[in-house]
Amino acid sequence: MSAIAKDAPTPAPRPSGGVTQSVKDSLVVAKRNLIRMTRIPEMVIFGLIQPIMFVVLFTYVFGGSISIGGSTDPQLYKEFLMAGIFAQTVTFATAGAGAGIADDMHKGLIDRFRSLPMARGAVLTGRTLADLVQTTLTLVVLAGVALLVGWRTHENIGKVICGFLLLLLLGYAFSWIGALIGLSVRTPEAATSGGLIWLFPLTFISNAFVPVTGMPTFLQHVAEWNPFSATVAGARELFGNTMPGVPKSVTGAWPMEHPIIASIIWSVLIIVVFRTLAVRKYRSAAT
Repeated sequence: MSAIAKDAPTPAPRPSGGVTQSVKDSLVVAKRNLIRMTRIPEMVIFGLIQPIMFVVLFTYVFGGSISIGGSTDPQLYKEFLMAGIFAQTVTFATAGAGAGIADDMHKGLIDRFRSLPMARGAVLTGRTLADLVQTTLTLVVLAGVALLVGWRTHENIGKVICGFLLLLLLGYAFSWIGALIGLSVRTPEAATSGGLIWLFPLTFISNAFVPVTGMPTFLQHVAEWNPFSATVAGARELFGNTMPGVPKSVTGAWPMEHPIIASIIWSVLIIVVFRTLAVRKYRSAAT
């Protein structure tokens, strides 16, 4: 008689580890999400409609009514407004990031990723990178619309590009907040609501749409220490859209005196904190 040898059980696949492997896995997941976006074009179209509506409504409805530096000239308000609209657009992408991750969790896609030998944080990094690409495309279209309604920059092209990069850095940072929200709720609908409800006070208690000089004193302090306000002020400075008669800071807040540096610090801090929390939440949720 011949003995029949049993095959040893196949071990579960493990990621090879390392930064290179993590980058490769993240890019693969990002490519998957970008392909998905191209197959569902209404996601991109609806993402463009809202910011375009904000540009048109704020420009033509409020443009001649809001005083900027003692003047109600609509052109001044257009140049004051656009950095705020751009910043609002990149941060509102947070809701989409959270809803997308919640949808993947709900459909069991995350469980499929778990069975693959890939870096654990790559799923979230790839998703946020794909959202960054979509946000960039939205920002390009929105800038074209802003030029059509009369927005102008007064700095060289290098500074203008740096202004948009500053905005995209904030948008990428906020996408990690959306990732954490998406992992913390049970349905995509809850992720969308949870991703928007805190953004409205954050964007409106700021210097995005009106000068903070007209706010109550306690709100002035909140607005000028708001990371959103620092990015808006930094973008205005790089675009050459600072307004005569509008002081940098009413309360003497450091972020308003150095908005570009403050915006970078805020964005990097948000990425470090919320990426750590999101990856930790992903691992516990997958377990």
